[in-house]
Amino acid sequence: MPIRLFNTYSRQLEEFEPREAASRRIDMYTCGPTVYSRAHIGNFRAYVFEDLLQRHLELRGYKVRRVMNITDVDDKTIRGAREAKIPLSKFTEPFKQAFFEDIDTLRIKRADDFPSATDQRYIDKMIEMIAALISRGLAYQADDKSVYYRISKFPNYGKLAHFDLTQLQPTGRVKNDEYDKEHIGDFALWKAWDEEDGDVKWDSPWGPGRPGWHIECSAMATAILGDQIDIHCGGVDNIFPHHEAEIAQTEGVTGKRFVSYWLHCAHLLVDGQKMSKSLGNFYTLPDVLEKGYSGREIRYALMRVHYRAPLNFTWEGMEEARESLGRIDEWIMRLEEKSQEENVKRSTSNVEPPMEKFEAALDDDLNISGALGVLFDGIRDSNRALDEQALDSVGAQKWLQWWARVDRVLDLTATKSEVPDEITKLAEARVQARLTKDWRKSDELRDELMARGWEARDTKDGQKITKRSGS
Repeated sequence: MPIRLFNTYSRQLEEFEPREAASRRIDMYTCGPTVYSRAHIGNFRAYVFEDLLQRHLELRGYKVRRVMNITDVDDKTIRGAREAKIPLSKFTEPFKQAFFEDIDTLRIKRADDFPSATDQRYIDKMIEMIAALISRGLAYQADDKSVYYRISKFPNYGKLAHFDLTQLQPTGRVKNDEYDKEHIGDFALWKAWDEEDGDVKWDSPWGPGRPGWHIECSAMATAILGDQIDIHCGGVDNIFPHHEAEIAQTEGVTGKRFVSYWLHCAHLLVDGQKMSKSLGNFYTLPDVLEKGYSGREIRYALMRVHYRAPLNFTWEGMEEARESLGRIDEWIMRLEEKSQEENVKRSTSNVEPPMEKFEAALDDDLNISGALGVLFDGIRDSNRALDEQALDSVGAQKWLQWWARVDRVLDLTATKSEVPDEITKLAEARVQARLTKDWRKSDELRDELMARGWEARDTKDGQKITKRSGS
């Protein structure tokens, strides 16, 4: 079946058709972090959704080239550097490194490019685009020496956010990077330097200054991917003003449709409330890891709800993620053990892997709930066949092959490195106790592992250590 995606621009499910159908190449741009602080789990909800999208498209045979920007100059980063009394680059660098550490922890595939807004080649591109907008009458330099986009001259302004500009009362000019439709106005493309900017400035035809946030993404996207791209993603909070401004800027320069499909991820809530430091429910990835959860458990928790539905993050939900992964781990272990047995007869089970159902669910606007339902139905059915001795090694191998394909999208298989060092040491001590026939010590160590949430199972291939479901 064809892939269908919900396009924010049309507010409809649309059949996905890449611009270069013959080569099956897809150009994809995703809004990355603004590095004024460490990214929070709400940010990573969006990044995990984008990772799921890319992986599914690649499983379906597309070649995805993805660009994710790093916003390292804007109002927030400059304010942070000024308050810390250090240069902008020194202020943002630790947050950049933390971001890359966090996406690796969550198994998010690295983009092909991570352009930074302060890179001179992109500053040059921004200046070039602003000059083109001025020449077309779409931008102007104001009395404050800053350059603004003249939204009244772009008829499609507001189409992405689905509001009618004629029904709103523009408030003149807006210099801040972020604002809402109640304060709509001509937005800043180039901000003239002032004392609060410190040493953050670049030369331009309009005097020293710095780019506005919105022009940064237009410049980086088109510099790397060209005038038109297939998919642009972000959170719903990016729709207005950021993505609305991107369309106006880019199409104002190129005269071409900038993006074919706009996809936006809904907000993450914490215990049903908006995440806020004042409420004490603001979490970064290290905050959750310190509670004893692993990166793949957090990945599962952020992935399991459809991207257009709000995700309510709770500690109970984290326990459910752990239990679900425990079921997957135990299932894989059972299949691996069965697959290694000598095959004395062909399988008598009629339980076959649901080969296309998982992918078909994701074809339907990334219906992850449906896809996970297919997975766990398969786990239940194949476990029952194993219990009834109705699945032989050939059948088990088929299920493992299916899982390998599914996991190209989910990337949830446990790795040995995820077993904590102290658990590994206890497990090794138990092996030694059994070798010396110290059964009491062996039982004590097994109980200790159990108390810490791990199960020791003795098989013909030796001791197997797995995370207990629900622990």
